[in-house]
Amino acid sequence: MTNSTETLQASREWWSQRWLDLLDSYRFKKRLERARNYSRQGNVLSIEFKAEKVLARVQGSEPDPYKVSLSLNPFSEEEWGYVIETMSKKAIFAGKLLAGEMPQNIEDVFTANGLSLFPFTLSDVESKCSCPDKVNPCKHVGAVYYQLGDRFSEDPFVLFQLRGRAKKQIISDLRKVRSASNQETPSIVTETSENNQPTIKLDSFWQYNEPLESSLVVIAPSSSETVLDALGPIPLGKEEDSVHLSPTDVTMKYLDAVYKDVSQKAFLAAMNV
Repeated sequence: MTNSTETLQASREWWSQRWLDLLDSYRFKKRLERARNYSRQGNVLSIEFKAEKVLARVQGSEPDPYKVSLSLNPFSEEEWGYVIETMSKKAIFAGKLLAGEMPQNIEDVFTANGLSLFPFTLSDVESKCSCPDKVNPCKHVGAVYYQLGDRFSEDPFVLFQLRGRAKKQIISDLRKVRSASNQETPSIVTETSENNQPTIKLDSFWQYNEPLESSLVVIAPSSSETVLDALGPIPLGKEEDSVHLSPTDVTMKYLDAVYKDVSQKAFLAAMNV
């Protein structure tokens, strides 16, 4: 049981596991086990957002499903403004979020503004259920907790929505702030001629002599060709090789030569040689 639990935790995204760790800190373990079973067995019939509040229907022992609501304290417009401003200064945050990932140190953006993206304790999460159980969280609320953990893995922006900001608005705000910042920074350095008219040095127009921020460097595969197109046909049928080498040996020998050549060319390109 321990090995399977550890494997499951390792397969979850860290931000999803952080949310579930909050629930696992709850001391009523048997209640949690029933909530986990409800989640796995499909008792959570629906989950939807109404602004920053989560509304769910969970099938219990009664014919009619119970109604569950769950929410966090949303940040104000001013607080979100500070968060977006801080986030926009690091391209890695916007890049990872747009790729569907939560940056590892995203919490630093919020703590820098006196906020916390994740709730500290279960008491920071406001939850209600229409069931007669007086203890909160009940197993129905717990089942929704677990379902939200899966939602977070699929879309980290769900966590932001619980704090009052939808994905579309966050991306839009980030683009506006970064666009305004770029417009304030001159992109071309010019010289002044004798009649005070700016002139552009064509021989150095495309040069940029400042070091690039590592988060701005993105390596992406080509969309027009595959690695096989780049390598070309593999020479499996050469007579001089086939006498002493197997097809596998010929292939590996060829790939070794190609990789060495590619590595050398990449190094020269990086050094601007």
